[in-house]
Amino acid sequence: MSGFEVVQPPEDSISCLKFSPESIPQTFLIGTSWANDIRCWEIEDSGKSVPKAIKTHDAPILSACWSQDGTKVFTASCDKTAKMWDLQANQFVQIAQHDAPIKTIHHIVRPNYSCVMTGSWDKTLKFWDLRSPTPLGVIQLPERCYCADVNGPMAIVSGANRFIKVYNLDNKPQEVKSIESPLKYQHRCVSIFLDKNKNPTGFALGSIEGRVAIQYVDTPNPKDNFTFKCHRSQQTGTSQPQDIYAVNDIAFHPIYMTLATVGSDGKFSFWDKDARTKLKSPDLSGDQPITCCAVDARGKIFAYALSYDWHKGHEFNNPNKKNQIYLFDCAELKPKNRT
Repeated sequence: MSGFEVVQPPEDSISCLKFSPESIPQTFLIGTSWANDIRCWEIEDSGKSVPKAIKTHDAPILSACWSQDGTKVFTASCDKTAKMWDLQANQFVQIAQHDAPIKTIHHIVRPNYSCVMTGSWDKTLKFWDLRSPTPLGVIQLPERCYCADVNGPMAIVSGANRFIKVYNLDNKPQEVKSIESPLKYQHRCVSIFLDKNKNPTGFALGSIEGRVAIQYVDTPNPKDNFTFKCHRSQQTGTSQPQDIYAVNDIAFHPIYMTLATVGSDGKFSFWDKDARTKLKSPDLSGDQPITCCAVDARGKIFAYALSYDWHKGHEFNNPNKKNQIYLFDCAELKPKNRT
């Protein structure tokens, strides 16, 4: 599967891509956009995409996630609400409310509770049990929430002024630590990685300055943490200034724990964080930014979205440029010299 194009992409910038969980036999892809909609496609083994359904909010949708059992999808919107899409009943109902746009949404499943976590520009993190219009809990954040990730008992939340918070979700969400940012510029995306026993152990954090930090939450050796440059123009001569682009999204391979980064330069790269090497950086035209990406639960498909990310303002927006979603074979994410 190298470069299959997904049919009927959104009409405006694509904000989020997510594959269905391994708990369901088929592979579905959801995509959200600034055209206020969320779309769902079934991805066949051949790479063919089959459009299934569309739902809309009253404003752009910034993020979405699947429920663990694959029966529901949750959406976060600039209309200050989050909604639940019951795929079997095809119902779309509001489950959350904030005082500002909601930037992140995640489904949490722990042994003693399950809920949906929303992070907003109103500087709060809220937890919803879906049966009540009032949240189970509210955590005040130091600043606006820009990115978050949840995996098992761990949640990472980051935002304006480069704050990073680590939460333990067992029993109830509690802050474990606040981490000083290893990056000097605004954070754009975060993704949790697992250790060999499949426990969440750290995260990759991307910034607008073409740099990614690999950070372990608890490590006796600070040298385990490092940053690397990416999504920058190739320098031909020393006098040539380098173009530096935002890292828009990061996705880990579920088996190898290698990672993909996508950027405003319209390119994606695959990396092996353990060997600290680049695995692959296909030669794409780069004429449109890549806004988001995802790897499917079985580790076979890498999806990425080409659309304008507004990093140059509205005067560089070309409405005639088509938004595109491509599916790419994940074989290149396999680490070298590892069986």
